[in-house]
Amino acid sequence: MSAVTALRLMQVGLGGHGRNWARRIVPDVDEVELVAYVDSDPYTLDIAREELRAPAGMYFESIREAITATRPEAVLNTTALAGHAPVTRAALDAGLHVLVEKPFAATLGAAHQLVDVAAKAGLVLMVSQNYRYFPAPRAIAEFVRAAPLGKLHEVSIDFRRYSMAGPSGRGRHHLEEQPLLVDMSIHHFDLLRLILGSEPERIYCEAWNPSWTDFSGPSVTVASILFPGVVVSYRASWVTAGHLTPWAGEWHLEFERGEVVWASRDDDMNEDRVMIRPRGGRSRTATLRPMARTGPAGTLTEFAHAVQSGCEPETSGRDNLGTVAFVAAAVESASVHEPVSIYRTGEALPI
Repeated sequence: MSAVTALRLMQVGLGGHGRNWARRIVPDVDEVELVAYVDSDPYTLDIAREELRAPAGMYFESIREAITATRPEAVLNTTALAGHAPVTRAALDAGLHVLVEKPFAATLGAAHQLVDVAAKAGLVLMVSQNYRYFPAPRAIAEFVRAAPLGKLHEVSIDFRRYSMAGPSGRGRHHLEEQPLLVDMSIHHFDLLRLILGSEPERIYCEAWNPSWTDFSGPSVTVASILFPGVVVSYRASWVTAGHLTPWAGEWHLEFERGEVVWASRDDDMNEDRVMIRPRGGRSRTATLRPMARTGPAGTLTEFAHAVQSGCEPETSGRDNLGTVAFVAAAVESASVHEPVSIYRTGEALPI
């Protein structure tokens, strides 16, 4: 059997996060070959040239120019949120497959349009929901389905971080309209969909910003979320004075005959621990099945495989509509201070 040719990949968006992809993630994935770097900002492109030190002919300010010169097959979209939809649409219109950072569009309507364009063109549109690509959430999802402790009825999640302005001033997420719900909670909401294996039905969310913070938008939130047969209590903060949690948060899952606790020994999801505590029985640590690649490298690997095989990836744009809807409902609920029903993938969009 002949070896599969590496997917020719063009990366668009070379800010700090994009350059992290370029330095630390893309080089470790043999299934792709990076052929072009694109950023419309000449200053950002100069920084990328200095840091990445790739051949001069790989840098472009124009997507169209990069496509003509390098003939990529796919695009890695690591732009800021404002660039997610337009860059993804430009790539799809050019006949290119796309892996895009979350959230893949700012609104549910825009997300639907991208999914429709990709489907009509027969192209892969995948969202890099990288928190899914670790052993712990997959082990917990399997545990929930197998139900050895009976039926799950309650989940509580705590996320606590302290993120204030640094020596160079406020970071990107300090300036965002929704720095917590859209930029961070989306990870936890997507994990809920994976672990529970179902879609949320309703959410009541309060989000606020203490007057002394460096954030422009709400940096603290509390939410109650209803899934079929399961109620989720969610608390998150960018400005805590308390004990910091792992990035995936601290999870407690209550079953009929015991609980499962998911935390981490470190600030790295590869150091996760999942404790199974039967009611009245002896606690044990769950065995986590190793994964060859985790985090963003896991998403990029699956993207390359999906393009080569023609199979829909787990976090396809179509499937991720559920996560976009989840986040949109949380933001709406926090705005109107009332419970909001959550649109379910496959239904008609609300008028």
